[in-house]
Amino acid sequence: MQENIVLESTITCPHCGFQKEETMPVDACQYFYACTNCKITIKPKHGDCCVYCSYGTVKCPPIQMNKSCCA
Repeated sequence: MQENIVLESTITCPHCGFQKEETMPVDACQYFYACTNCKITIKPKHGDCCVYCSYGTVKCPPIQMNKSCCA
């Protein structure tokens, strides 16, 4: 059975609350994200591997596949 990996995630800026749907990279974590509204660059919360795991509606693809995406 093939796993269904969701690539779309709505990310919410923790500074201004702006939300935007983004397509996540399949094979890497995105550590930095620049909010298109307030222009602040956000980083993941402590313990999370990427901004999608911290501020997105869907965890990043490596986490969805139960794989480690960070060294």
